[in-house]
Amino acid sequence: MTLAILAKAFRGELVLQDPNDEPASVLLERIQKTLPATKQRGRSKANPAAAS
Repeated sequence: MTLAILAKAFRGELVLQDPNDEPASVLLERIQKTLPATKQRGRSKANPAAAS
């Protein structure tokens, strides 16, 4: 049963989809644009202490 729920989640079948939501590709573009700025401030997974 858990695998069936996980499969439905990946297909977007667990909840109704909002047609007003932006596509994932647009979200990924926004994230990629913020990554260079985040790295300049010294925040990364490799150095979590720099974020505090």
